Amino acid sequence: MIEFHDRGREIEEIKRILGAPPNLITFVYGPINSGKTALFQHLIERLPNEFVTFYVNLRERMIRDYNDFVEALFEIPEGKRKVIVKELVNEVTRFVGIPISKSLLDHIFKEDKPKNAFRYIVKVTEEIKNRGKKPVLIIDELHKIGDIKVDDYLIYELFNLFVRLTKELHTCHIFAVTSDPLFVEKVYNEAMLQGRCRYLLVDDFDYDTTVSFLKKHSFSEEEIELTWNYFGGKPVYLVEVVNNKHKLREFCEEQLKLRYSQILDTIYEIEENRELFNRVLELFKTISEEEVLKYAKIDESLKFCVRKNILFLEPVERIVKPQSKLDLLAIRESLKVFKF
Repeated sequence: MIEFHDRGREIEEIKRILGAPPNLITFVYGPINSGKTALFQHLIERLPNEFVTFYVNLRERMIRDYNDFVEALFEIPEGKRKVIVKELVNEVTRFVGIPISKSLLDHIFKEDKPKNAFRYIVKVTEEIKNRGKKPVLIIDELHKIGDIKVDDYLIYELFNLFVRLTKELHTCHIFAVTSDPLFVEKVYNEAMLQGRCRYLLVDDFDYDTTVSFLKKHSFSEEEIELTWNYFGGKPVYLVEVVNNKHKLREFCEEQLKLRYSQILDTIYEIEENRELFNRVLELFKTISEEEVLKYAKIDESLKFCVRKNILFLEPVERIVKPQSKLDLLAIRESLKVFKF
């Protein structure tokens, strides 16, 4: 197990948010595997007992409809026939899901109305606040419910709940975590959320943080440079690099070969759509030369590359870049195949 490493800036920002009354929804976003989930797991474990956290991770759930979402959202505490929130939060301050009795959950399923589930959440957070504690709701990989419809899209019902809990009632801090930049871009431009949310970017490590991490694991200057040149500051790769230190160069070359092959397969998927195929290669060419681009609008080629997790789109600064340094190297290799 490799220890959590240096997210001082992000942790201080979250602590600042938690130190004030709930007022805005916080959307937490960043490239895939940049450490967003690890950040919140680390933080939850260290929050004072005055905070009651509900952490819901949709990543490993198959969310096909409203019932799947409700099942992921709530938790039936073991050995509790009846859930009395004010008693429960005296015993526990960290929950995976929002505690609920089986009978009430069955009723919510039967009614099939989001408002019933959301009314219960409002009640729970108000009870916790009245007990002198501070509820915090964290939903990881929120974008997974973006296409689910119950009358209207479920995501809009959920946004209304978030606004009620923060902007209107000031009862619960809300953190919506996602690795889908197109979802964040859509949210960023939604009129209903203007002035009601903030954005927190959790990016890959910068060079100095990467060096600090690798030095803690006894990497030489040469090994650090090799790692940075292949993987940059992508946390998930840095962990693997430490595990493969004994064959570092071989590991780097293997990962590049694998990512290059994956990107080639992705390009071949659209080979018959010559217009999109050519535009994607043109985009790759520009990215390979400039590495970071400003975008004016999101066309089909950019949308395709973002959805395939080759490029990362940052809607606040309106920039696009490779998901990782490894992706940049693989893009450059793939361009040689097509002589671009």
